[in-house]
Amino acid sequence: MNKRFIIDSHLDLAMNAIEWNRDLTLPLEEIRLREMHLKDKNDRGKGTVCLSELRKGRIGLVVATQLARFDPSGKTGITSWNSPQQAWAMTQAQLAWYREMEALGEMAQVTNLKQLESHLALWDDLRIADEKKPVGYILSLEGADSLVDVSYLHRAYQYGLRAIGLSHFGPGRYAPGTKMEGPLTGLGIELLKEMSKLNLILDITHLTDEGFYQVMEIYQGPVWASHHNVRRIAPSQRQLSDEQIKILIERDAVIGGMLDCWAMDSRFIDAVSDPWQLNIRLENLVDHWDHICQISGDSLHVAIGTDLDGNFGTEQSPWDLNSIADLQKYEHILAHRGYKDEDIDNIFHKNWLRFLRRAWR
Repeated sequence: MNKRFIIDSHLDLAMNAIEWNRDLTLPLEEIRLREMHLKDKNDRGKGTVCLSELRKGRIGLVVATQLARFDPSGKTGITSWNSPQQAWAMTQAQLAWYREMEALGEMAQVTNLKQLESHLALWDDLRIADEKKPVGYILSLEGADSLVDVSYLHRAYQYGLRAIGLSHFGPGRYAPGTKMEGPLTGLGIELLKEMSKLNLILDITHLTDEGFYQVMEIYQGPVWASHHNVRRIAPSQRQLSDEQIKILIERDAVIGGMLDCWAMDSRFIDAVSDPWQLNIRLENLVDHWDHICQISGDSLHVAIGTDLDGNFGTEQSPWDLNSIADLQKYEHILAHRGYKDEDIDNIFHKNWLRFLRRAWR
């Protein structure tokens, strides 16, 4: 039986390659072995993502990020840079890694509708083994800090940037992010105007509540939530309230469900809790999808946006997930929960494809 095609709308591949120094062309077990004795990061030896595992799971298209924060205070505990120019330079190093993966035939950038349809046709071609196909990627900027000024947006668009989230964790030059309060900065409002001219996708992930409502009034271009869960189930400012979900549905947005344990179950505490002891499984995410589907009355607004290896590994992922290839388990999980074939296809890839075809037509 052929595996279903999957789109994952949020992976920090270049961050892992450049900052974590992971060679994602290697098998996952070899990556883990190389990190076995490293102690600099909590997820050393526990990664879940590499290019061969993406192919194994038939995850043939991903939204892959550039990520470099500006925070000279150093108080957030997340790797940040002391100047916007340094942050920009890091995103260019990340871009260079994506280009190297393209040169090796490991990845293929998708920037428009023609490239999208061509890439899908390649992955539909059963004469070619999945392990020989490049993983397609749509380039997204997670947090806009690295854009030294608004003119840099046009430089980024030229090299293929197609989606932007204004904020990440903590304070931001364009908008405050997770664990913060407050509206967009003046730079953020200016950036939205330029993004609109280029028809870029706005990712509302990590915005404050005030920032969310502000951008939904200002921005008339395509909007998605690449990796977000439900506040009703996992109460925190980082997750979406029912009111926000309704607004996103009205905009025909799609919400990618994420697999970071604290975003799935509010009992989980980073670097303290154990997914196995709390019995946090892949199925927990279906509770979040169910909630959104009940609000919308259909399965047209939920999808996959795992954030796997986004500063965490198996120590902070569902205990029944060993690698990203285990996303295929959702076929059985969703069917068992009463989702029909069409619903499963919607969640696996059709909702993201409908969104992209509308945004890029």
